Amino acid sequence: MNHLIPTTSIRGYQPSSSGRIPQYENCRLCPRSCGANRYEASGFCGCGTVPKAARAALHQWEEPCLSGIHGSGTVFFSGCTLRCCFCQNYRISSEGFGKEISVSRLSEIFLELQEQGAHNINLVTATQFLPSVIQALESARPFLHIPVVYNCGGYESLETVQALEPYVDVWLPDLKYMDSSISSLYSKAPDYFSAASRAVQQMIRQTGPLLFEEYAEHRQTCRLLKRGTILRHMVLPGQKEDSIRLLDWISETLPRGQFLLSLLSQYTPFYKSSEHPEINRRITTYEYEKVLDHAIRLGLTDGFMQEKSSAKEEYTPPFNLEGLDSVSDA
Repeated sequence: MNHLIPTTSIRGYQPSSSGRIPQYENCRLCPRSCGANRYEASGFCGCGTVPKAARAALHQWEEPCLSGIHGSGTVFFSGCTLRCCFCQNYRISSEGFGKEISVSRLSEIFLELQEQGAHNINLVTATQFLPSVIQALESARPFLHIPVVYNCGGYESLETVQALEPYVDVWLPDLKYMDSSISSLYSKAPDYFSAASRAVQQMIRQTGPLLFEEYAEHRQTCRLLKRGTILRHMVLPGQKEDSIRLLDWISETLPRGQFLLSLLSQYTPFYKSSEHPEINRRITTYEYEKVLDHAIRLGLTDGFMQEKSSAKEEYTPPFNLEGLDSVSDA
């Protein structure tokens, strides 16, 4: 795809005279603000300066308004700013599996997904590569005609959210915890709610009221989200009270009609869950229904719930480097 534009000077992320991107030299891209010089050593996220991903393909397992008929054009980035002990994507988030790709190749991938029929471009856990991702989006922007979804753990700085305002149409953050002791124990982020609550409010301010579009093809129809915010919350074993407090905060703080709530029951004990016996099991129907009933009592009914049967390992996509090679590499 030789119609992509150069990616040399994008919203403050241009290389310095040395050819280096300053944001990678003293990394403050996430709330940890670890200050790593990622040209010399990886930061907490485990990443250097070259984008790395494990899969770029159509994905059918997002919320219906994102997956639609053809699927969401997901790019799963390697590394993560959290360390969730139960992460289903641990192979790429914590163990670093993936393939390095150039900024220009990343731009091509976005357009290839669009050509495959993706309803949107879905950037999964991309913050550790923010300068490169913004460059790639800017390059593809004149030719990209579908929404960009930013799919993240919610642990974002306000500066990152604001930097993405011109590029992101749909925010898809987790809102995992309210209690700092729980977020510290399970994700090594005692400041999780402090950071995520500010970030989520900014996301909603940026996207504004929900905007949908009816889509029809070959007698199939769906309703696609073109702009807005979807808040995901996954109920954890033994933590329904924290979920209920979080729902109270959502109800009291966030503007109705400007977000969807996706209440997930899919928790499956992955990765290092066995180190925490209290969460080394799936949630019970009782736990999920208590949280769901509370959401209904609060009037938080605009969104999605999950069947208990969604807690299956098969919902983890195959991280097989699909879609990352260019045609010339194949």
